[in-house]
Amino acid sequence: MNFIAIDFETANSKRDSACSVAVVVVRNNQITDKFYSLINPETEFNFRNVQIHGIKEQDVINAPTFPQIWSHIENFFRRNKLVIAHNATFDNSVIKKSLERYGISKPDYLSLDTLKTSKYFYKDLDNYKLNTISDILDINLKNHHNALADSIACAEILISQSNQFDLDTIKEFVKLK
Repeated sequence: MNFIAIDFETANSKRDSACSVAVVVVRNNQITDKFYSLINPETEFNFRNVQIHGIKEQDVINAPTFPQIWSHIENFFRRNKLVIAHNATFDNSVIKKSLERYGISKPDYLSLDTLKTSKYFYKDLDNYKLNTISDILDINLKNHHNALADSIACAEILISQSNQFDLDTIKEFVKLK
């Protein structure tokens, strides 16, 4: 399979407040490239979000803004039409809202949510959080809620699922965004 795995962390509850992003490129079920950056969200940080990911306002003062980062991410989208995330609803909404905020056109891309594939393939779990699925699949998730660590784990989840299960079944989870 060829795809990119993405993960965003946000400064607050607003979806247009991305403060970090990671993109992991997978070619033929192998991770071939990684991109990570802090983002200056140009907005306030919420204590709760900082508790989750550990990124503080002072960490991003000199970081690029979303439009500056987008030029790098957009190239990944153009080369890799399938974009995956664990809880893709969140990450896709961060992309959409951030692009809207800055008046940037949203590209069309295909999306797959490993949260949904995990619920389908691994029935009767207590939860389907990224760290839970990583543990079940023996994926070493270091530094959970770091965008790069989370996107690597997400990529490895789909690689594992594509090795274990029918690819046609996995493709049923692909949606146009």
